[in-house]
Amino acid sequence: MADGPDGPDGPDGPGGVAERSPGRPWRRVAPALLACAWGGNHFTPLLLLYRQVEGYSAVVVDLFFGFYVVGLVPGFLLAGPLSDLVGRKRPTVVAVVLGMAASAVLAVGSGGVVLMCAGRFLAGLSVAAAMVVGTSWVKELSTTPFEDDVEPGLRARRAALTLTAGFGVGAGVSGALAQWGPVPTVLPYAVQSLLALVSLVPLLTAPETRPLLARTGLRRPSAAELLADLRVPRRARRRFLGVVLPAAPWVFGAAALAYAVTPALITGRTGGLAVATAALLCVVGLAAGALVQPWVPRLAALTGGRQLLVGLGAALVGTVLCARVASSPSVPLALLASAVLGVAYGVVLVAGLVEVQAVATARDLGAMTGWYYSATYLGFLLPEALSLAAPLAPPAVLLLAVAVLVAACGAVVAVGLRVRDGTG
Repeated sequence: MADGPDGPDGPDGPGGVAERSPGRPWRRVAPALLACAWGGNHFTPLLLLYRQVEGYSAVVVDLFFGFYVVGLVPGFLLAGPLSDLVGRKRPTVVAVVLGMAASAVLAVGSGGVVLMCAGRFLAGLSVAAAMVVGTSWVKELSTTPFEDDVEPGLRARRAALTLTAGFGVGAGVSGALAQWGPVPTVLPYAVQSLLALVSLVPLLTAPETRPLLARTGLRRPSAAELLADLRVPRRARRRFLGVVLPAAPWVFGAAALAYAVTPALITGRTGGLAVATAALLCVVGLAAGALVQPWVPRLAALTGGRQLLVGLGAALVGTVLCARVASSPSVPLALLASAVLGVAYGVVLVAGLVEVQAVATARDLGAMTGWYYSATYLGFLLPEALSLAAPLAPPAVLLLAVAVLVAACGAVVAVGLRVRDGTG
């Protein structure tokens, strides 16, 4: 299989002949990605609100977090292969609509565990489809014939930065609305739904990068076709399993520590501003992640392609700082930990996407991106794991155990990089 845009699997092969669109057509997809990411993460600073207003326990609130992951994983694994078979536009439109449905369920269901879990499940499906299909679509819209001379790192960063902006701005705005606005359990979701509705306007005018499939893909793909497309190609398995997979969970593992675990460690120091502080920690972490992403290619050059190890090193330092916050609560130290963990998130996210896109072709780009994002979001199970393990040891000890796990994953990645380079 060829991996160039004009090869057998590109727009001039099974995907059909794509026509050049004026300007930079990836920008028409970006608002939808931002809206879906906003809808996935703006719930995070509201976790403390639900504990205060509805009286939910830490385990139940983290269960809502867990149901988000339950929706993410099938969304990742199905949306990628589906878009490889039927085109990119329709699955992305479905993702936006699912995000609006999730916000509606969460807005009316704050007092019921079942509705909250259902809303978070729908949000997970929405974010998964947007991330996998949207990332593949943006990458394809950043290549010939849609746009010329875009270096591979920029193709990955465009989607990553858009998603990061949605995660960060959504959390910041919703946290502020929940802290100071009226109807705090409803207004944040209404704002997200309006944004998602507006994003459909440019999205529907974006060019399809696999137009022939989009025209002929009205039939329902069989389960066998989806499973076949879901396989990681043999040529990519060693690199994916040895380098990408061990690092991937720390993308959102680091993010979850920054804005789901750390805020709960300093509630005694924030008084009546607990929700606003949680939003601030989320924004600081994701802002650091966004700011570092353009520098990942420079890190790659400086480290000889070992930028994933830099990201995991930041995750290790950030986790140790988080453990320090657990033993001695401090708002400034929590902000520092969130920033360092945000750097880890940004570096590992982009470096992992670059690795995936380097070995994927147009035929399997969606599926491989889905596998990658599925692995990244396993890190969002970390808060629930820490809550369940709380009776076993103090938070600081548990976080140090997490740091050891980060170091172990870094060692596996280092070995995988040596094998890939032929030096091991």
